[in-house]
Amino acid sequence: MRIGVFTSGGDAPGMNACIRAVVRTALPAGHQVIGIRRGFEGLLTEALFYSLILKDYQMDMRSVSNIIHRGGTILHTSRCPRFEAEEGQRAAAASLRRHKIDALVAIGGDGTFRGCMDLARYWDGPIIGCPGTIDNDLGGTDVTIGFSTAVRTAMEAVDKVRDTADATERLFLIEVMGRHSGQIALYTALATGADTVLLPEAPVTVDEAVKRLEEERRQGKTSWIVIVAEGAVAGGVHTVSRELAQRRTSFDIRVLVLGHLQRGGAPDVRDRILASRLGAGAVDALREGHSGKMIGEVNGRLTLTPFEHTGTERKPVPTELITLLTNLAR
Repeated sequence: MRIGVFTSGGDAPGMNACIRAVVRTALPAGHQVIGIRRGFEGLLTEALFYSLILKDYQMDMRSVSNIIHRGGTILHTSRCPRFEAEEGQRAAAASLRRHKIDALVAIGGDGTFRGCMDLARYWDGPIIGCPGTIDNDLGGTDVTIGFSTAVRTAMEAVDKVRDTADATERLFLIEVMGRHSGQIALYTALATGADTVLLPEAPVTVDEAVKRLEEERRQGKTSWIVIVAEGAVAGGVHTVSRELAQRRTSFDIRVLVLGHLQRGGAPDVRDRILASRLGAGAVDALREGHSGKMIGEVNGRLTLTPFEHTGTERKPVPTELITLLTNLAR
């Protein structure tokens, strides 16, 4: 079997570990692996990974040496508006046939899996997805590749900000990624002892947040950390800052947007192991005849979930953790 592998959408720490597992599981079983660069864009432009050892457009064992610890993705990634049109999907399918690719492993998030479903209308090869997204917003897996590292990165940044918040007696509004999911925001807030968190799934009004912060000040608190998911309010953390200013509170407010900082860095141990399990499991799933499914980890076991369910059955933020954060932030 000639297996194509690509990464698509936003990059996530652990993608390289997943690519490595695909290659090192497939080759000993007698399969070939074709690395497709830049996701769906690479299918359209036929940008394939070239092995200097094999002198061919396929990956070998040495292609994935010393990458398990690296952030980003050696295959690169992109978003591809051209692929969204039927013409682009037909062209991608033709590219796969031209390069005699029999099966695909797609590493990405919801948009990647929607693209796989579109591609399957014009190409009949099996496709298995690996959940590579820091947002941790897909159904069918307890955690996605990159989430653990992204939270760690945000946590370390907030820990540093807290030092200056305490020193200057200020209120810091810190925005983390999560347009439609508050997973990163909630876990970061709980891990850093933040005073409150604003989430897309559990909207807290600015008035409610101010009331809570004012109560903490009356109890003697002199510095505050508020974590804001980028999709919690329209305009993100800057909107929250303006609304606080309009209420003429006496807080000395500073704003910090962590942004793409959360996507970078070496994957932590959890992401390396998860990515390795899922990459190897994706190859096994192809060998067993599965297609149109994402491989995930639920309660420590590998599971397969149809692509169409991964986006519609998004995991909710754990309400018990919201309650815990509220109870502990005093």
